[in-house]
Amino acid sequence: MPFRNKHQLFFTILTGFFVTNAVVAELIGGKLIQIGPFVLSIGIVLWPVVFVTTDLINEFYGKQNVQKLSYLTAALIAYSFIVLMAAIQLPAVSFSPVTYEQFKAVFGQSQLIIVGSIIAFLVSQLVDSGLFHFLKQQTGERMIWLRSTGSTVISQFIDTFIVAGIAFWLPGKVTFYQYVSMSITGYTAKLIIAVLMTPVIYALHAFLHKQLK
Repeated sequence: MPFRNKHQLFFTILTGFFVTNAVVAELIGGKLIQIGPFVLSIGIVLWPVVFVTTDLINEFYGKQNVQKLSYLTAALIAYSFIVLMAAIQLPAVSFSPVTYEQFKAVFGQSQLIIVGSIIAFLVSQLVDSGLFHFLKQQTGERMIWLRSTGSTVISQFIDTFIVAGIAFWLPGKVTFYQYVSMSITGYTAKLIIAVLMTPVIYALHAFLHKQLK
């Protein structure tokens, strides 16, 4: 079915990019990498991309569309984990290139991590969309960096501390000091990535503004 106009086309592209990055970030989150002095989940690298996409959708399609998309994506993340949990229960044949143990080690995240991730995603997305909309009302078409980076700074902070709190501190896997330390480390890495993406935001904003007129 052809798209009726460019507004529909770009909304579909942004939506697909948003959902894909959010789900993939959750699936690859178990791998730890090192970026400079930071040791963090590789999934963190994708979250600033998710929030940038959120801001673009908010800018051109409004807060309500962002919120609807956030609820849908949270449901799809939950669905992905349900499918993975069901797949883990099925035994692998002897000649499977991926053994049962390997599959479970990669995708068998604890239920608290899953719950924490979904709650953090939903809360941070709603905060991001609301704050972005508020800042846009105050600044109009000016100061794109303020509403984009400003909303991301707050929402990423909430996202990072909720995930670590539910997944690691509440069940007693880490001390409060370790919880705060790991959260600050993850948040700092996200913040650096978000700031570095500011030129990308301006470039994409200019492109979409020209295309959508």
